Amino acid sequence: MTPPEDPAELLARGELTVRGRIRDASNAALYCTVSYDGREAACIYKPVAGERPLWDFPDGTLAQREVAAYEVSEATGWGLVPPTVLRDGPYGEGMCQLWIEAVPDEELLALVDGEEPEPGWKAIGFAEVGEGRTALLVHADDERLRRLSVLDAVINNADRKGGHLLPTGDGRLYGIDHGVTFNAENKLRTLLWGWAGEPFTREAADVLEGLRKDLAEGGALTARLEPLITGAEIDAARTRVGALLASGTHPEPSGQWPAIPWPPV
Repeated sequence: MTPPEDPAELLARGELTVRGRIRDASNAALYCTVSYDGREAACIYKPVAGERPLWDFPDGTLAQREVAAYEVSEATGWGLVPPTVLRDGPYGEGMCQLWIEAVPDEELLALVDGEEPEPGWKAIGFAEVGEGRTALLVHADDERLRRLSVLDAVINNADRKGGHLLPTGDGRLYGIDHGVTFNAENKLRTLLWGWAGEPFTREAADVLEGLRKDLAEGGALTARLEPLITGAEIDAARTRVGALLASGTHPEPSGQWPAIPWPPV
């Protein structure tokens, strides 16, 4: 396939052809190709009609939340979410996202013996691994993951699992599956707790300050989010960014609900 020069335009305007279905997805997720102006790319199409109802999110809103997560990611300048658009397709309106070829052998998560992580790793918590045995779940002390943990705190990601982390051959890292985000209530559930309570890097603090400006009334990011999520959810995102800047530290688990999604992968 010819690499797209403008992935968002290709995704939005191209002819979408379904090639297969991703069977292990919780909602309908279709593997497709999209073709436009002599270019073609692989993508994922998640039609709204294939979304399963959730008790704590309005029906038929997950595709819009995926696009909203991409818009916030782009506003950070980190490019952590693959190009994602909302468009019509063979099964109606849905989310269309550029397919990312991940490097399968890059280790970002591990289960280890002992009570403390080795250098280069951050502790998440203990997990039962069978026969009454526990092991320490850890993630890599990786700046790409650290940036993603900041993005997750902003978008209130309720489901950051290991399978949603896609490292690529060129050294980049993408996060996917952002349908359960932007809830007005605190829903943060993630594997990326390794920096909890630690001060933000200078870079992260600057990014958060930029988001605060972009999320102001009439801000550029606010305008892009308004067709995708509710006003109350945009207000909640503003509040989260303000609270993160006021604390100056990565958030910590609230203790009010399970902080780690299960299964973690």
